Amino acid sequence: MEKKIIFWVVSLSLVAVALAILLPGGRTVDPNPRLPWDITINASNEVEVFDLTLNHSRLADARDVFQEQGEINMFIAESGAPSLEAYFERVFLSGLRADIILVLKAETGQLQGLFNRGSRISRTSESIHKVALSGEDQLVAANLPIELINYIPAANLDESLILNRFGEPSERISEGESGMTHWIYPNKGLSIGVNPEGKELIQYMPLERIPSFVAHISHNQDETAR
Repeated sequence: MEKKIIFWVVSLSLVAVALAILLPGGRTVDPNPRLPWDITINASNEVEVFDLTLNHSRLADARDVFQEQGEINMFIAESGAPSLEAYFERVFLSGLRADIILVLKAETGQLQGLFNRGSRISRTSESIHKVALSGEDQLVAANLPIELINYIPAANLDESLILNRFGEPSERISEGESGMTHWIYPNKGLSIGVNPEGKELIQYMPLERIPSFVAHISHNQDETAR
């Protein structure tokens, strides 16, 4: 009887240890953490995050990191340039779940070609159309570099957690009516949209994009205030 008790105690202990090292979603501890606040600026002044380098790593590289294929579409607004995006839903990185949208970098002529060969066009809103790429162009897109990363965490982030992980921003810009405030980190190529009513949006961009991004937000703020 004592041997049976000892056996069950040992078995339960092993189960407890196994559960202790598992993270949400049944995933094990990541030996190579890829966390949203682990941002590096390399010697070439490029932004590195999630083992991806903006303007250098390709969509194919992101698929290897995320272990997902994602969905590629082109979005065309009535105002502004077309945007080629790859959407990854419910990605787990180092135990943290998020939706991730990659904006791919392509020349104007290349985007026009992708649009012309698009297999399906639908409307996502009154001013935005979505174009599904042809089969061959899906392969083309896989080799395009990643220009921007939009990271939408599954959990809401409070300000104290953001400050603890990312530090104090250089600037905070409020959007006014929406209630969202953009925390700007120019030395990290980072903007965090803090939303008291919904999900936060963490955006990674090349360092040189930060001034125009800030100018765009400030312009929208001025338009809203009028």
